[in-house]
Amino acid sequence: MKKFFMISAALLATGAAFAQDAETAVAGDSMHHILMQKFLEGGWEWMLPVLLCLVIGLAVAIERILYLSLSTINTKKFIANVEEALKNGGIEAAKEVCKNTRGPIASIYWQGLDRYDQGLDSVEKAVVSYGSVQTGQMESGLSWIGLFIALSPMLGFMGTVVGMIGAFDAIQAAGDISPTLVAGGIKVALLTTLMGLIAAVILQLFYNYIVSKIDSLVNDMEDSSITLMDILTAYSKK
Repeated sequence: MKKFFMISAALLATGAAFAQDAETAVAGDSMHHILMQKFLEGGWEWMLPVLLCLVIGLAVAIERILYLSLSTINTKKFIANVEEALKNGGIEAAKEVCKNTRGPIASIYWQGLDRYDQGLDSVEKAVVSYGSVQTGQMESGLSWIGLFIALSPMLGFMGTVVGMIGAFDAIQAAGDISPTLVAGGIKVALLTTLMGLIAAVILQLFYNYIVSKIDSLVNDMEDSSITLMDILTAYSKK
């Protein structure tokens, strides 16, 4: 996570420079200018933290998606290869197949096969224990995504409160309720809230996809572990 915090610092400095440069830019009709204008109208000091939550959260989510995608294999083909290697070359040949295959299922199979000489009970314990380790590795980073999902709207609401306080301060200073005075503070409030909600919605979609991907892999791991025990039980009877 150290890299993500370094990215945050870099983005914070870049965002501050971007906001200062954008203040002098000429507004246009392009999407780039519209987004830049709304960013500034919401107040970069409140919009930037929300943007950082979104960017860092997406970075973690994309890393998790890539990791889980690389962990996904053709389970049926892998099991067939292990069975074939076990039949023709024994335990060591099956371990070599597992060693040359990526993903948590191959790692679990290797751990189980490595303890075959200790008995099937040891194999089962190794499979269960290492399955828990692999599940923990797949779930790594989810807590950070959950944090950014909760933090983004909170920062947006904080900008809302600050904007409303600014609006009431302006009314108090002017001694009169004017739509022009109130509109500025309310606009800041709405823009920061909107940004926070958008960031949370985007990250929530990624979070749910990652969770569903992990559930699918865990189910495959459990089914494959049962199949491994059946294979080794049949092999031990020969």
